[in-house]
Amino acid sequence: MATLLKIEEIAPAFKRYLVEMPEIARKHQAGQFVIVLLHDHGERIPLTIADSDADAGTLTLVVQEVGKSTMEMGTLKEGDEIQVVGPLGTPTHIENVGTCVCVGGGAGIAPLLPIAQAMKEAGNEVVSILGGRTKELVILRDEMTAASNEMIYTTDDGSFGAKGFVTNALERFIKERGKPEMVIAIGPAIMMKAVAEMTRPLEIPTVVSLNTIMIDGTGMCGGCRVSVGGDSKFVCVDGPEFDAHTVDFDLMMKRQRTFLVEEEEARRRYLEHHECQATKGGELS
Repeated sequence: MATLLKIEEIAPAFKRYLVEMPEIARKHQAGQFVIVLLHDHGERIPLTIADSDADAGTLTLVVQEVGKSTMEMGTLKEGDEIQVVGPLGTPTHIENVGTCVCVGGGAGIAPLLPIAQAMKEAGNEVVSILGGRTKELVILRDEMTAASNEMIYTTDDGSFGAKGFVTNALERFIKERGKPEMVIAIGPAIMMKAVAEMTRPLEIPTVVSLNTIMIDGTGMCGGCRVSVGGDSKFVCVDGPEFDAHTVDFDLMMKRQRTFLVEEEEARRRYLEHHECQATKGGELS
């Protein structure tokens, strides 16, 4: 069991958890993730590791409360315990390539952080382009600034940085500064697809980290299957990172909607239960 040492809200519906897990903290490398189980009857939640401290024996997880399980995780208190398995997945390939543009959208900024840190430590010029719907949803700005040589921000509503999408900022960067040696993009699938379509004709090596339906995290269930270069790959063991120009994003997005009805129903029932408990003055479990 892992103890939640600190919980803080960093943006609307976003919480950061400091988790005591020495074994995983010692082995974690950029790009890897864990699977969290809140209780014996809970859902297995794949979560990327936003940071780790081997000396302190801690992991940092950043969670957006979207579905039933992440909303339930949001009710936990400091001192509570959860089950954590990891580190899972293939670590990011880190090398000095030159200029590396790290593109993060929304919750994708959290898994991008340790990658940017590692690429900068390897001697790369790291330019980070971060975006969100609003200023509040462009998370981890201070941490990403420390991990980057240059920051560029965008928001859908223009409340922070340039108005528009991260792809608009990436396009401007390439036109003004030339092609970088590498692009790493993490965020909503539609965003990563747009980045891949932009960099493909320019032949800019581009890596994406995929967040698919996942159950066991060890390659046995096949729930996280994606098509990469025409071959079936499992995100949990073959990824989560892949060459963006070979990923079938349309198939991936279709598979992500497989349990959409069930997910919405679980969320609705969870909210109704808690609203009922609150009305009755009962404790929220």
